[in-house]
Amino acid sequence: MKDLHSRHRAVLPDWLALYYDTPLELTHGEGRHVWDAEGRRYLDFFGGILTTMTAHALPEVTKAVADQAGRIIHSSTLYLNRPMVELAERVATLSGIPDPRVFFTTSGTEANDTALLLATAHRRSNQILAMRNSYHGRSFTAVGITGNQTWSPTSLSPLQTLYVHGGVRTRGPYAALSDAEFIEACVADLRDMLGQARGVAALIAEPVQGVGGFTSPPDGLYAAFRDVLAEHGILWIADEVQTGWGRTGDHFWGWQAHGASGPPDLLTFAKGIGNGMSIGGVVGRAEIMNSLDASSISTFGGSPVTMAAGLANLTYLLEHDLQGNARRVGGLLIERLRAICAQLPLVHEVRGRGLMIGVELVRPGTDEANPQAAAAVLEAAREGGLLIGKGGGHSTSVLRIAPPLSLTVAEAEEGAAILGQALRDA
Repeated sequence: MKDLHSRHRAVLPDWLALYYDTPLELTHGEGRHVWDAEGRRYLDFFGGILTTMTAHALPEVTKAVADQAGRIIHSSTLYLNRPMVELAERVATLSGIPDPRVFFTTSGTEANDTALLLATAHRRSNQILAMRNSYHGRSFTAVGITGNQTWSPTSLSPLQTLYVHGGVRTRGPYAALSDAEFIEACVADLRDMLGQARGVAALIAEPVQGVGGFTSPPDGLYAAFRDVLAEHGILWIADEVQTGWGRTGDHFWGWQAHGASGPPDLLTFAKGIGNGMSIGGVVGRAEIMNSLDASSISTFGGSPVTMAAGLANLTYLLEHDLQGNARRVGGLLIERLRAICAQLPLVHEVRGRGLMIGVELVRPGTDEANPQAAAAVLEAAREGGLLIGKGGGHSTSVLRIAPPLSLTVAEAEEGAAILGQALRDA
């Protein structure tokens, strides 16, 4: 392990982050568990950053990958691709967007990059509205709209970005307001901002902010925003890279908690649909998706192998009602964690929906972020046999919990017990 870590540091950049004081090499997985190079088993509550959505080594997915790889691995979008068409048909139907078109990419970053290209080309403007505390990917364009300074290494950008209030409910100037007052204040802020801008192309927003610590506004905020945006012809891009495919339990897409004024114009997705295979994409109204006036292709987007994996994974998800399981088991897990954390001054809040749960840590007796405690709990949970994530904005420290959606009640209870002990140890 130490030798591999040394080799990693010798050939990979310093900014490529690793978890744990002694980094972990994962060698294989099954169900909701993974094993390290020393043979130790862990309950996986982070799923490769919300990507192993159904289960590790899901037979239906591994068989689909093997079968397709045995026929043809790659062709590019210059040729008809049956698995890509079939998955696009299913995504289009599930999206809720009228007359949709689908474009596949290899990551969520590339999906958001494409959505921004489409929106700015369609509106002929490089002005973008984004949410404070947001994260949308690693590319130059995506970093340029990210509202979380921890993940924004440069201020340079091809876009002019204005940041709107609303993504964080329990901190900031509107935290003390009721939900209705919060939405009213955020809408007023949006209107004021639009009075200072001209020809904005789009608002991009995560229904639940992922890297920002699994924080979200009251239901209906983005519906209220959409009414204002529509007055100006501004597009709404829903970044569903982390919230999509039923993870939040209550809805298949995160935008549906804000759907009173209709679906988004563009929806980006990635992560869980591939169950570890590199799939991302954009689905949107044909008028926007068809608006590019230059030719384009994708070399790797829509690969026959990844599309076969996505089809098998989506079929399994729907046939086994994993959205319903996320709602039921996720609700139980949140209740257990809230009960455990109620007496711990280290914990500011347990929040989330379905199997997308955040535990915000503070310095006891204050409202200040506690990154040292978050790092300590991450280590202690690993020692107890549980893998979790962490995140948060500039003023928060959050443990991120996002297991595969097939998590059982027994595994939820086990994970809550391990995490509870790790929090008490910290």
